[in-house]
Amino acid sequence: MIHFILHDARDTVAVVVVEGVKAGDELTGWIMDDDRTVSLRARQAIPIGHKIALRDMPVGDKAVKYGIDIGRVVAPIAAGEHAHVHNVKTQRW
Repeated sequence: MIHFILHDARDTVAVVVVEGVKAGDELTGWIMDDDRTVSLRARQAIPIGHKIALRDMPVGDKAVKYGIDIGRVVAPIAAGEHAHVHNVKTQRW
């Protein structure tokens, strides 16, 4: 089962595509550009359609989704945590 998707292997966040992701769940992600899968353990509950961090990201790091810089990290994020407005400031605002 695929739990999250990302386009580019260099992405630092991916989109959760299933409901019910809980802390401790072992997740499988699909890298679309390479047509391969990766594994990641969720550290928090993450709603469907929201982002999961694929690696540890310090403050000031780039959040990259679909190969595009979508924002700056404003609070440290560990791999497997929820990446959202509380810890990423979008490039748009």
